[in-house]
Amino acid sequence: MPYELFLALRYLRVRRGRRVAKWTALAAVVGVACGVAAMIVALALANGFREELRDKILSGTAHVTATRSGGATPAELREAAGRLRGVEGVLDAAPTWYEGALLSGPGGAAYAVLRGLDDESGRTLGRVRATLKAGALDASFAAKAETKGVTGGTAGGAGQAGSETGRAAEVEAGGTAEEAAPLLVGAGLAERTGLGRVGAEGWVLTGETGTDGFRPRALRVRVAGVFESGLYDYDSAWAYLPLAEAARFGRGRVPSPAVSVEARDPYAAGEVAARVRSALGPGWAAVDWREANRPLFAALELERRTVSLIILLVTVVSALNITTTLALVVTERRADIAVLSALGARPGAVTLVFLIQGAALGAVGALAGVGLGLAACYLGEQFQLVRLPADVYSISAVPFRPHARDVLLPALAAFFVGLLATLYPARQAARVRPAEALRYE
Repeated sequence: MPYELFLALRYLRVRRGRRVAKWTALAAVVGVACGVAAMIVALALANGFREELRDKILSGTAHVTATRSGGATPAELREAAGRLRGVEGVLDAAPTWYEGALLSGPGGAAYAVLRGLDDESGRTLGRVRATLKAGALDASFAAKAETKGVTGGTAGGAGQAGSETGRAAEVEAGGTAEEAAPLLVGAGLAERTGLGRVGAEGWVLTGETGTDGFRPRALRVRVAGVFESGLYDYDSAWAYLPLAEAARFGRGRVPSPAVSVEARDPYAAGEVAARVRSALGPGWAAVDWREANRPLFAALELERRTVSLIILLVTVVSALNITTTLALVVTERRADIAVLSALGARPGAVTLVFLIQGAALGAVGALAGVGLGLAACYLGEQFQLVRLPADVYSISAVPFRPHARDVLLPALAAFFVGLLATLYPARQAARVRPAEALRYE
């Protein structure tokens, strides 16, 4: 064993009467360990929050959404979706539509975002089916509306369906005997409107502005199922209707047509969006999920970096305790250093002794911090220790997701900061003059 390593390990075992250096060394190790553990937990929380939001967003929206102004028929939408299925990087494409509306039920009325489901979109239906907490979803959900009419309305409620004004129908004061359209409603939205029971009936109210002014429309709906995705924004505002209902609203044309595209690689959605625009041609626009949620993820990344910087500074301050520890050791070991120098030890060898000692303290603190941080992440994940108000943060609990990189980097950073903290006392040790140190020994 090299004598430098032997002496460094020996100096770590503090004798009686030198408790100041002992407790200072312990404080340095504990400080580094707490800093590393805090950084691992903070990064795991940031990862968990970002990934949970991303997964919930992708479960309810498409990787790429292609939209077209001016409306389109269901057949045109299905044809566009068929073309996109052959585009490079596209796993699946499904016709859909989005419309803002007022959903009214026994418990009140609330704003809702309507999304269309097509009976030919097996993958989309499967994802929606996986979030159902009540009711059932089969292929007939999207097909039932093909043979039904729609009940529209005017502000005065005086017209008849099929009138010469070209309206699909009008709202009557006494309601309608028309079969209600099937509706899947989010759990939060169902609670606010009183439509949480399968089979409950309500109304969807929307409208359009034409040359003759605003024309309201109404559609009687029946709850076929209640879904819960886990993302508050969706569960409190979204509802699914068959795609054919949109065509009935628009008198044969879907007023807000869109095609939902699922990419093989969600992180390559930007390139896929460019290919989608090229494949569909003029009149179509395409936006990927990252672009649609850019402000949210940019804010999360900024928060992650800020928290990491603050905790890194705490770790640096903790690592500076190593400087104090080694300075005390150098003071206490001046006679030993002088004897080593008198016996022919070079200044570089003396410096190496204290560098090894400081590196050992940093390594022990970093390893202890990794163990403490991973244990905290495990307990936090098992017992869901970090809970949030879902109406503010969209999710009710934050999972802990420690990544290998986010565990390794804080440990290495703490180790090298501790190593740098040993340079000054190690150099001071190498400058001890044997004659001056031994004069009073």
